[in-house]
Amino acid sequence: MKKATMILDKDYIIGRVDPRIYGSFIEHLGRAVYGGIYEPDHPTADKNGFRQDVIEKVRELGIPVVRYPGGNFVSGFNWEDSIGPREQRPKRLDLAWMTTETNEVGLHEFVEWAKKADTEVMYAVNLGTRGADAARNVVEYCNHKSGSYWSDLRIKNGAKKPFDIKLWCLGNEMDGPWQMGQKTAYEYGRTANEAAKMMKWVDPTIELVACGSCAHDMPTFGSWEYEVLNECYSNVDYVSLHRYYGNPTGDTPGFLARSMDLDDFIKEVIAICDAVKGKKHAKKKLNLSFDEWNVWYHSNEQDREIQKADKWGRALPLLEDIYNFEDALLAGAILITFLKNADRVKVACLAQLVNVIAPIMTRNGGGVWAQTIFYPMMHASRYGRGTALRAIMSSPTYDCKDYEKVPVTDGTAVMGDDGSVTIFAVNRDMEESVSLECDLRAFGDMKILEHIVLHHDDVKAVNTEENPGEVAPRKVRGGRTDGGRMTVKLPALSWNVIRLGKE
Repeated sequence: MKKATMILDKDYIIGRVDPRIYGSFIEHLGRAVYGGIYEPDHPTADKNGFRQDVIEKVRELGIPVVRYPGGNFVSGFNWEDSIGPREQRPKRLDLAWMTTETNEVGLHEFVEWAKKADTEVMYAVNLGTRGADAARNVVEYCNHKSGSYWSDLRIKNGAKKPFDIKLWCLGNEMDGPWQMGQKTAYEYGRTANEAAKMMKWVDPTIELVACGSCAHDMPTFGSWEYEVLNECYSNVDYVSLHRYYGNPTGDTPGFLARSMDLDDFIKEVIAICDAVKGKKHAKKKLNLSFDEWNVWYHSNEQDREIQKADKWGRALPLLEDIYNFEDALLAGAILITFLKNADRVKVACLAQLVNVIAPIMTRNGGGVWAQTIFYPMMHASRYGRGTALRAIMSSPTYDCKDYEKVPVTDGTAVMGDDGSVTIFAVNRDMEESVSLECDLRAFGDMKILEHIVLHHDDVKAVNTEENPGEVAPRKVRGGRTDGGRMTVKLPALSWNVIRLGKE
């Protein structure tokens, strides 16, 4: 059996974990809204049309914030279309996904859904086809108490209390040629700065996210961030990162190494942020919002066929990736990477939440079930709150096509406010278990309270409505602690959560 070691200490601190790194995303795309969170004719629907079985699953994940309403969709979205009486809301062609948006679910409805799901709203404004004026108006509508045109209109529309939305995205992927209203870095930076300035004049308590590059491999990556932040650094609080991974060739070892690419991406963006900080002699440190991340490749061919057959349809079943076991392992490694960078990554959104590249799937009129990626997200959200610790790790390594010296075992730890410690670890080895030996002497006499393992012998195994528990976590025994040292076995290809405490 291979061996890996980890040393933990109370003083080896990365930073406080912002719970918003366990956020998610709902876009007006596919069946995320219609048939996902909202289905008035469903047996579980409440009086507002929200599926309560879906709300229960969202609560299981413990999602603290949900980005809304896009995504590519937001770059052509008129926010005013989503308020007022439903029967008076316009139907619009959505050029992002070539569908028709009915606006049946709008701003008020989504804020109500978020309350029911025990989450907060992260609202995106349109800086593609619109600009600073519409951006400041929607902040006034949502957050100003009363006595102005837009706040009084909110009250007239049934919401006396302000929505008090605190986190706002300044557009979406504005460097992408697929984006409505694509801009150069300078154009976007100036637009974002003016929007940010005006939005904060309306409500100085809000936080704002500027668009970084939409992908690490964009030809303008790096120069985009630098030029944008050169224009808007003083008025924004975060810069965004987006990253998706796929395994179309079936190279599991290479696929599971992709979290190394993620770590490089994060560190490069941090370096650019700090370069702009230095250039401007700024006191403020800019943090990161990784507000889109996931595995995404399974549905690509299917999506092309659907859009050919039913262009401009409503709530088409787009981006419905069916996730397998290896996808869950990479999702776990991604979450570990966020925790390793918790001093700067303060927001992250698993894209998306329901049906569209999502941990939760539904059938119209039918059931709801958890996909494989649901479980690492649930475990991290549930047990990964507190202070991220800098784990000193040693592990066997392997080489693959794109990376050398990939650690077989990747792991990190979080110290809870109650003094407990939770270790998250992925074993990437295809065949062998790994014995993880951890030095915990700095914490006193700790005991293993629980060891949760997600493993399946088939990396392509999936969950379905008929068999929702095919890939599911289980509790295992066999680990031991002695004299401040812990030893546990990590099965081949597994996601592990080891919870330790005083008992």
